[in-house]
Amino acid sequence: MIAGLVALTGCGLGQSRLNPVNWFGSSTSEAVAEARAETSQPVIDQVLSLEVAATPSGAIISTVGLPPTQGFWEAELVRMPTDDPSVALFDFRILPPINPRPAGTQPSREVLAGTILSTQDLAGIRTIAVQGARNRRSVRR
Repeated sequence: MIAGLVALTGCGLGQSRLNPVNWFGSSTSEAVAEARAETSQPVIDQVLSLEVAATPSGAIISTVGLPPTQGFWEAELVRMPTDDPSVALFDFRILPPINPRPAGTQPSREVLAGTILSTQDLAGIRTIAVQGARNRRSVRR
């Protein structure tokens, strides 16, 4: 009984690592230095933000990306293989506009993408990263 009370008290602390809401902190950005393999679908130019929200059954990953012009569509996060089993790496893929479009303002170009990971998917995962052509954003727990 005392152990349960201590565990519940730990979950209630704002910054406790025992609290599942705090498993993933704010994201950090780093430049992508290595050459990227060509895919049938291009990746977003820049990843602006990455958030991971804990749910009872896993986590929701949501990202905002910035393509070079307006009109990009069909955004998706595609999980990529990695050598490190503690990292879940995603490509932020997107299709270009059918007809050329103006660059426009940054808010008019921003594109959202997301995915869901189950608790089984998160087993052993310490870092979630989403990469575009010029940068990668990651969160750690």
